[in-house]
Amino acid sequence: MQTKSVLTAADVKKIAAAAEAEALANNWAVTIAIVDDGGHLLALQRLDGAAPISAHMAPAKAKTSAMGRRETKVYEDIINNGRTAFLTAPYIEGMLEGGVPVVVDGQVIGAVGVSGVKSEQDAQIAKAGIAALGL
Repeated sequence: MQTKSVLTAADVKKIAAAAEAEALANNWAVTIAIVDDGGHLLALQRLDGAAPISAHMAPAKAKTSAMGRRETKVYEDIINNGRTAFLTAPYIEGMLEGGVPVVVDGQVIGAVGVSGVKSEQDAQIAKAGIAALGL
């Protein structure tokens, strides 16, 4: 039987704090979502001034990243490069940059999704959160 790493409550708090710090340092009003490897929500924080829709987009990006085992930018690029049929893929939402998987020993153990600013800035915040784990 194999064993796997999982995100602990302490890990989630570290990710959330670092992601929030990155957003605040740049004066970006965003929502930050953290999910486990199955896309189940572990944390959600909507910063002051973040658009209400971002509270739906961030978890969708995180879930898609976790379940797809890759950054959501991959899906955005697939669609932008003309494969629009990919929009019909089941259980996938939030196919915009800003969902980033948390990878330990080559295995995805969760993901962070951010929404509220430009897509590359969303990803920057997510990656800053993940970096707090020191992986």
